[in-house]
Amino acid sequence: MKPALPRRWAIAGGLLGVLIGLVSFAPASWLAQALASATGSHVLLTDARGTVWSGSGVLVLTGGDGSRDATSLPGRINWKTGLQAGGVRLLASQACCVNGELELLIQPGLGRLAITVANRSDWLVRVPAAWLAGLGTPWNTLQLSGSLRLQSRDLQFERIEGRWLQRGSAQFDLVNLSSRVSTLAPLGSYRFSVVADAANAGTSLLQLSTLDGALLLTGQGQLSPNGKSRFQGEASAAPGREEALNNLLNIIGRRQGPRSILTLG
Repeated sequence: MKPALPRRWAIAGGLLGVLIGLVSFAPASWLAQALASATGSHVLLTDARGTVWSGSGVLVLTGGDGSRDATSLPGRINWKTGLQAGGVRLLASQACCVNGELELLIQPGLGRLAITVANRSDWLVRVPAAWLAGLGTPWNTLQLSGSLRLQSRDLQFERIEGRWLQRGSAQFDLVNLSSRVSTLAPLGSYRFSVVADAANAGTSLLQLSTLDGALLLTGQGQLSPNGKSRFQGEASAAPGREEALNNLLNIIGRRQGPRSILTLG
């Protein structure tokens, strides 16, 4: 009867070895599945190679489940991960679009998940505006060119009981935009900010403004903890540019005299 205890230890040791092996060599496809689930299949990692600890893949933007629209970033994104501060530190790089290395700290917990973006004094990510066509309507109609640049400050997303909450701010600059539905190029440059509402925990404030250009865009709204958003804005033409922008204003929103009304939610 005595050999039973050593045998149990042997079985436990074998199972532990298998578990360590699974974790150590977890395929990159696991990371791809997690990204698709977290983004509602709007951001995909295709042709994933390597492991969750060190690998590469191609980032694809889509309209979600069932959508036929999809655009991929040029080249491959590479990542390295390691354990840090009770979570996982992820470093991502891509020659076309990431400024140096993008650093994320992913901290899982009981019923929660926190993702913190490391601060930088300059931009983090810059992608071609044409990438947005993968989201479907209206982006596939507008066929934008130019670039989309991301900056952040103290940015963290936390998922609690199925709801995503934001802390800090994210700023998206759309630089030198042009569209195939307008002969005027460029249309201008714009800033879209997403800032955590200090007075209303879990709510993010949305703000759209024009930096320069002939197409004038303004707007504001809110993103609630349950993922529902409300946005109200308007587009108009700078003096002397009304005729050149008439067709574009008819497409991007509900026409109301010289303005086009932009609504979401």
